[in-house]
Amino acid sequence: MADTEKDHKSLLDNIKLILSKEDRIKDQVDKDRGLERYAKDLMLLMSLVKDYYQGNYRNIPYKTISAAVVGLLYVLNPIDIIPDFIPFIGQVDDALVIGFCLRLMEKDLNKYKTWKNEQSMSKESMSKESMSKDDAKSENKASDTEDKNAKTKKKSL
Repeated sequence: MADTEKDHKSLLDNIKLILSKEDRIKDQVDKDRGLERYAKDLMLLMSLVKDYYQGNYRNIPYKTISAAVVGLLYVLNPIDIIPDFIPFIGQVDDALVIGFCLRLMEKDLNKYKTWKNEQSMSKESMSKESMSKDDAKSENKASDTEDKNAKTKKKSL
């Protein structure tokens, strides 16, 4: 197996691990004072990692997705430069690492955010279109029923 294939497989394995611990990351963001300022960006980062893993979004450089994975793995690891269990300062290093990763990948994260918003708008538009078609079908059925009722009344008169 070529080195790039091994690297990609390792990346996907690490992403799988991160996704299995998504709730733990969310909990840590909620309770961690150092990470709370990055909460929105971290959730966007989790969404990016998930979409990458599922194959929905691959328009991202390998170094960027790797930085995201490394940053999230660092946050998950309770024993790092400053262990998380140390009160008040245990999460300072987590915030520094995540802040650095987010700055490193800012442009790619913004591109992903734009893509994600376009996907949401597209789904919303398709949903409205579908609802409009359903409404038109309902109106046609109601109109047909009214026509039948009117014909039945005429025949009975």
